[in-house]
Amino acid sequence: MDEGEAERVIRVVVVDDEALVRSGFELILGAAEDIEVVATAGGGGAVETMRRERPDVVLLDIRMPDVDGLTVLRELRAIPDPPVVAMLTTFDADEYILTALLSGAAGFLLKDTEPEQLAHLVRTLAAGGIVLSPKASRTLLRNHPGSGAAVDEEAARVRLLTARERDVLVLVADGLSNADIGARIHLSAGTVKDHVSAILTKLRVTSRVQAALLAQRAGLLDERPQSQAGR
Repeated sequence: MDEGEAERVIRVVVVDDEALVRSGFELILGAAEDIEVVATAGGGGAVETMRRERPDVVLLDIRMPDVDGLTVLRELRAIPDPPVVAMLTTFDADEYILTALLSGAAGFLLKDTEPEQLAHLVRTLAAGGIVLSPKASRTLLRNHPGSGAAVDEEAARVRLLTARERDVLVLVADGLSNADIGARIHLSAGTVKDHVSAILTKLRVTSRVQAALLAQRAGLLDERPQSQAGR
C-alpha cells in the first residue's frame, strides 16, 4: 500500500429506519482508522444526504416504512458518479435482495454481521469488490430460479469464456477487487480489468454482481475444487 492509499479514508453513509442500527454501525465502523461514517439517515432524507455528503459506500436498509430501499437505490443509481451501495437486511433470503442486486447494488450485508467483519466488507466494497455470500446467492436463485430455457442460455454464455476468464469470474464472485484478483493469479490490475470487461460483454450483463449471480446459476462456482471454495 502506498502513502496515498494509506491516507485514504472511506466515506460511508448508513441508511436505516432504526436509530439503534444506525448508531451501532456508526460506532463499529468509526473504530476503523480508514473509515469515516460521514452521516446516517432514515429513508426519507437518504438521497439528499448522499448528494450533500458524496460518500464512497452506502449501507442501505432494504425495508423501511417511509420509503423502501429499492426506491432509494434507484434514485441513487441516477446520481452522477453514484456511490457503491450494499443493502442491509435481516434475512439472507429476503425476496427483495435479488431485485436490488439486479438493480445495481454491489451486494448485501446481514444486520447481524460480526463486528470484526464489517470494516473488512466496507473496504471490499470501496475497492470495487462485491459482498455476496455464495450460500445466500444459492438460496436466492433457488427461490427465484427463472425458466429452464433461461438457465440453459445463461450456462451457454458461461461456456463462451476462456479458462482464464472463468478463473477471474470465480474470484469476482468471491468478492475480490481487480487488484486482489491480480495478486491471487499473478496478473496486473489492468489485465484483470480487461478480463472483467470481456466477461461482462460475453455474459451480456452490466455489473460484477450480475456476472456472479449468473456464474452461480450456471453452476460454475459449484464446479471449482473444494480447496478453492470460500478462499
